[in-house]
Amino acid sequence: MDLPSFIWLWKIAAWSMGFAIVAYLIQAVTGIALFATRRQRPDWLRPFHFTTGAIMALLVLLLLAIGIVGTLGHYGSLGHSTHLAIGIGVVELVFVSAWSAVQISPDRPWAKPLHIGANALLCVAFVLVSLTGWEVVQKYL
Repeated sequence: MDLPSFIWLWKIAAWSMGFAIVAYLIQAVTGIALFATRRQRPDWLRPFHFTTGAIMALLVLLLLAIGIVGTLGHYGSLGHSTHLAIGIGVVELVFVSAWSAVQISPDRPWAKPLHIGANALLCVAFVLVSLTGWEVVQKYL
């Protein structure tokens, strides 16, 4: 396969993962602020929280694409470590979180606990995907 340099690809993945983690941390802080300021919140807070979440979702999709292209290009197949399963779990949790976020309303009392629970699991999943990702990168270097 005629692919770009894998080092270049992994640099993009490393920056994307770093930005995704920063976006997650911003999500945590703004989510707590949204909860704490229910009655008097700044007008910018909710749109900022949504925008940061959308950016994080796009970064996670970019990471998924890089992982698939890089692994197929290097090995010719997928599934060489637990990183794939954990990475797919991260993608699923991000999109459960995003979907449940737009469902939050007084008419759907189940949406907020689902959103918060998905994000709590996402914290653990980000740690695991970072650790397994480090192991994967060591194979390529």
